[in-house]
Amino acid sequence: MTSREVIVHPLISEDTITLIEAENKITFIVSINADKNDIKRAVRELYEVDVVQVTTCITPDGRKKAYVRLAPENKAADLAVKLGVL
Repeated sequence: MTSREVIVHPLISEDTITLIEAENKITFIVSINADKNDIKRAVRELYEVDVVQVTTCITPDGRKKAYVRLAPENKAADLAVKLGVL
């Protein structure tokens, strides 16, 4: 599975904006078949940031959501601006 297949799109809502600012986390909708290591690798390759932790959950509508915490030297707000979501 390639990095572009793993990351479907970034997810932005009021709650995810709070996570960006408070916890240095950015949220993505990812492939249902992707595991945490695939997600970590894809974010590193596509966005050139260091990933500390990946947490996933399946939404009620069957999509997989990944919360990606970035290393302190990488700001989630900067990545969100680069992605065009802020």
